[in-house]
Amino acid sequence: MATALLTARLRCWSEPAAFKEFDVKKDTHPDYHTITVQMTDGSTYQTRTTWGKEGDTMTLEIDPLAHPAWTGGRGQLLDAGGQVARFNKRFGGLSLGAKK
Repeated sequence: MATALLTARLRCWSEPAAFKEFDVKKDTHPDYHTITVQMTDGSTYQTRTTWGKEGDTMTLEIDPLAHPAWTGGRGQLLDAGGQVARFNKRFGGLSLGAKK
C-alpha cells in the first residue's frame, strides 16, 4: 500500500500536467517596485518596496540619522511634578535592602 502511494506521488510530480493544480494563484501578491526615500537631512536613496506606487517618494519624519534611539542620544526624564516626582516624595526616604 505504502509503495503504491509513493509510486503514485512520484509519478504525479514527474508528469508536467500534474503541476497545473499546484500553480500559484494570480494577483495575490502586491506590486514590488522602486521608490525614493528622503531622509530628514534631505539625502535620498532608492529602495524596493510594496509601499506606494512606482517612483513615489517617502519622506521620513524620524530616521536613524536624527532619532536618539539610533544615535545613542541621552535619554532624559522630563517630569516636572509628575508621577516620578510624586513617587519620590512618597517613597524617597525608603532604603530598600537596608536593615536597621
